[in-house]
Amino acid sequence: MIAIEQQVRCAIRDAVNRTSRKPFSWGGLAGYDQLDAIAQALHQLPSDPETAYLRSLLPALDRTLTVNQPLAADIRAAHTTLRRIADCLHYPPDGKPAPPVPPTSQAVRQAMDALLAQFRPDPKRQVAQAALQYAWHRLWNAWADDLLTCYDIPGLPADNLKMESFFNQIRQHERRISGRASTGPLGALGAYQVLFIAESEQDLLDQLRRVRLADYQTHRQLVAQCEARRQQRARFHHDPRPAIQALLDQHATRRAALSVPQCPDTALM
Repeated sequence: MIAIEQQVRCAIRDAVNRTSRKPFSWGGLAGYDQLDAIAQALHQLPSDPETAYLRSLLPALDRTLTVNQPLAADIRAAHTTLRRIADCLHYPPDGKPAPPVPPTSQAVRQAMDALLAQFRPDPKRQVAQAALQYAWHRLWNAWADDLLTCYDIPGLPADNLKMESFFNQIRQHERRISGRASTGPLGALGAYQVLFIAESEQDLLDQLRRVRLADYQTHRQLVAQCEARRQQRARFHHDPRPAIQALLDQHATRRAALSVPQCPDTALM
């Protein structure tokens, strides 16, 4: 009986220390459900002397559940809305095939805008949902065009979660075999490690050839344009003086080029 009571205490301790795994596994919500299940089970115990210790845990459990019930309901609603956002983006569920007819970027945008229009939480009473709404609006307004690009390229997945997971595994392997914290060499050697886990070289080539070369080059230029601002900001963060001097030099070069008088024939051409 003492061992069982220790396991119950461990279950309660585990419930208040549940970890989260973004984006959909929220430890606080799962821990609240776990505490609720434990409390319901303890309420079914008979009033015997042998169950006195377990029943003595109920007041603290009931008080914790009652105090946190409004917050748990708010977080549960926010979690449900996050799931609706994922459904709107047509992220394929784990272990299930993708839809036979992939959605277009225009259809996804319309569905997302409609979902945004009807999601109006009360910022005073629904704090978690209001935080989700703020982050949702900010990210959607800033990155909608970049996020929707994948729906116009055949064979490109709607998210990069599997790719991120794969490269995280490679980084851990690189740190383990080298003993170094930096994984900079993966920028040059990561593509070769992708080849090692492919079923065959032909299978890897077939996957790469699903995207037309013209589409790849077009969207690669778009990515480069989007990355240019971030790279410039990183240069200012790393070493601002050479970064601003390079811009001033470009400005001076452009001024000098515009100040050179053009001959009439050259101007007409």
